[in-house]
This record gives sequence, C-alpha cells and structure tokens, in this order.
Amino acid sequence: VQLVESGGGLVQPGGSLRLSCAASGFTFNSYSMTWVRQAPGKGLEWVSRIDWRGHNTYYADSVKGRFTISRDNAKNTLYLQMNSLRTEDTAVYYCTTNQQLWDTPPAKNSGFWGQGTQVTVSS
Repeated sequence: VQLVESGGGLVQPGGSLRLSCAASGFTFNSYSMTWVRQAPGKGLEWVSRIDWRGHNTYYADSVKGRFTISRDNAKNTLYLQMNSLRTEDTAVYYCTTNQQLWDTPPAKNSGFWGQGTQVTVSS
C-alpha cells in the first residue's frame, strides 16, 4: 500500500495550493478518504473527508468554505484544493484511509497513511 502526497509548499496568506495524493496497492474506490494535518507542536487534526463515490464531503469548521476535497477514482487520486490560506493552516498534510469517527482525534495506527506534505503559509 502506498499513499504519496504532493503539492505542498510555501505560499503567502490569501494564496492557494492544491494537494494531491496518489494511491496504490489497495482498492482505492472502496474507501472513503481523509485529509489530516499536524501543525508544529500540535496534535493531528481532521481536515476533510470524502466518501468512496465522491458524493458526500465533510470539513472541519476551520477550513469550511475555503478548502474543497475531491477524488478521481479512475486515477486513484485524492485532492485538496486550499484557497484563502491563513498562517494557521501551516502544517504537514496527510492523506489517509483512516475511518475513525471525528469525535476523537485521528490516530496514525488506524488505516493507511502517506508520508505527508508540508504546507507553509507565511508572508
């Protein structure tokens, strides 16, 4: 199983980035997929989830209206379009098959995880 994130980088506040996650080694279109982030010195935080068909999406309140999750099952790829970025969005962003409910913090021992991609929002 491999999940490989890309698209991170340095961006100014108000800017945009598009993250991608290329999946292989499992039946991608059978899993809901999730983005999780970890800011410096903080714990893992839910960001967004999309169901296996791409019909239902969920967002943390902190990113709602600014981030858009999507997937292309034909390409086995998950995306996160991030607009109106803020300094507090600075974090390592992970894609994961973690199926936990969002009433508890994400756990890295649940599901498959990528290695993460760094997003830095700074002027």
